[in-house]
Amino acid sequence: MARWCLLLLGVLLLGGTSWSQKLRPPQDTPPEWSRPYPPFRIAGNLYYVGTYDLACYLITTTKGNILINTGLPGSVPIIQKNIKTLGFQWKDLKILLTTQAHFDHVGAMAAIKKLTGAQLMADAKDAAVLADGGSSDYAFGGKGALFTPVMADKRLQDGDTIILGETRLTMLHHPGHTQGSCSYLLTTRDEERTYRVLIANMPTIVTEKKFSAVPAYPEIAQDYAYTLGALKKLSFDLWVASHASQFGLQKKHPPFSKYNPLAFADKKGYEAMVDGLSRAYQKKLEQDQ
Repeated sequence: MARWCLLLLGVLLLGGTSWSQKLRPPQDTPPEWSRPYPPFRIAGNLYYVGTYDLACYLITTTKGNILINTGLPGSVPIIQKNIKTLGFQWKDLKILLTTQAHFDHVGAMAAIKKLTGAQLMADAKDAAVLADGGSSDYAFGGKGALFTPVMADKRLQDGDTIILGETRLTMLHHPGHTQGSCSYLLTTRDEERTYRVLIANMPTIVTEKKFSAVPAYPEIAQDYAYTLGALKKLSFDLWVASHASQFGLQKKHPPFSKYNPLAFADKKGYEAMVDGLSRAYQKKLEQDQ
């Protein structure tokens, strides 16, 4: 993550006078961000269609499908192929969502929205960053767009429900990483049982500045504290996250493994991740003392 932050900061030193000229996506991204990974069924109607590390999720319903996150701009063919491999249709995408408005999770959002005509719903606090391609991001903004700007068709608030067919997702406002970072809760059922699934956006710290030195986001310290507290209180059966590395995807589901939802039940791993982020947050606070 530190490497990525430096890449973004370097990119933002470049400028321009129009959207096409200002767009400066990093070229030297980690290879695991664009490396393909075999798609698979996580649980019920929830599927993994992302790359080796950038997690993208497909939720299928009787009224069309939902895609959460899009990865890098070049990920469109990968996601399209993964959806087809699973036996679903690209044209059936009806709703687009994201866990955060950063280049590595919404890089292909504008392209997929245009290709499919799907409706983009986003946390209200990230809508402006999506609309300007990341140029107003508190950590990386100021010198032009990092991804193609995309307008949210609907702005979501904490606790809002996204409904498509028989599926209901609850959006959880989990700010800090971005001002509109969010997680999702859904209930899904397979042939044997029902699962409550958390798609978590883990609040890693991306700014190298002191929290008190981030004027574009004066509530940043309070937002991190809120999100960490909220994550500790959640109840779920299975969990995944915005990055595959955050929940150990490759160990829990090696390529072409059999369907095994309980591989993602790992509550100890979840608690360890949140505890580690809490310690990082407390260390960051000490910088302001």
